[in-house]
Amino acid sequence: MARQTSRATAPDLRSLLRVPPGPVHLAARGTRDTPGAPAGGKKGARAETERVRALLARWQERLFAQSTAGDPRCLLLVLQGMDTSGKGGTVKHVVSGLNPAGVRVTAFKAPTPEERRHTFLWRVRRAVPGPGEIGVFDRSHYEDVLAARVRGLVPRATWARRYAVINRFEQSLADDGVTVLKVFLHIGFDEQRRRLLARLDDPARHWKFTPGDIADRALWPAYQEAYEAALERCATATAPWYLVPADRKWYRNWAVAQLLLEHLELMDPHHPPAAYDVPAARRALLRT
Repeated sequence: MARQTSRATAPDLRSLLRVPPGPVHLAARGTRDTPGAPAGGKKGARAETERVRALLARWQERLFAQSTAGDPRCLLLVLQGMDTSGKGGTVKHVVSGLNPAGVRVTAFKAPTPEERRHTFLWRVRRAVPGPGEIGVFDRSHYEDVLAARVRGLVPRATWARRYAVINRFEQSLADDGVTVLKVFLHIGFDEQRRRLLARLDDPARHWKFTPGDIADRALWPAYQEAYEAALERCATATAPWYLVPADRKWYRNWAVAQLLLEHLELMDPHHPPAAYDVPAARRALLRT
């Protein structure tokens, strides 16, 4: 099948943004950087994002169509990041252009009483996309080695065991035909303050703010340490992490869209051949 983009001109963000093996130091990674960004700054990136979204819709159709012939493959986009890093905004600007019939978006909140009665992966397994679908996790199973760790919701021995459990879980997804794309939206401390202030200054956005957001800022160093551990310990060949600088929303949206496109291209889904005699069906139809 002919490629929908030119690899001679399109950046290889999988290489540029992939978190390499070894220790991760978030303080050394710029939150306003724009690696691989299209020419033309914000205007150019927004135009390119629209072009990529159109390509994503075509690839999504192929992925869904292929599942009707029994192909089990699907794609799961995992979005993680500090509050205001843009997980919801990314869904709005990137995924909203896809056919909703083939997309499953799950925003994981604090566990419900029922969910607490099960293992931490129970609710996550229930949200994994099915064949032909694109699933999106707005937060994910990683909260159980992030918030649970930082806030002391479970003993250290409990959250420390979960890294290996997560790696086995993600390997099992890959074995079942799920392509796992994990993106960490890396926002800066000062930029988060600016975005939180914008919510307070706009009555229409007060619902998006809670006093707990201020308390969490006091835990910023602990959260950065927890993210570093998760990025280091759960970056595998099967399910690597990609770090997207998130201070510039236009870059964040383009980068996630481009990463999604590159992964769909690698999956290379096809429209399945007809399981019937097309010319005969056409002749029969013309006789009606």
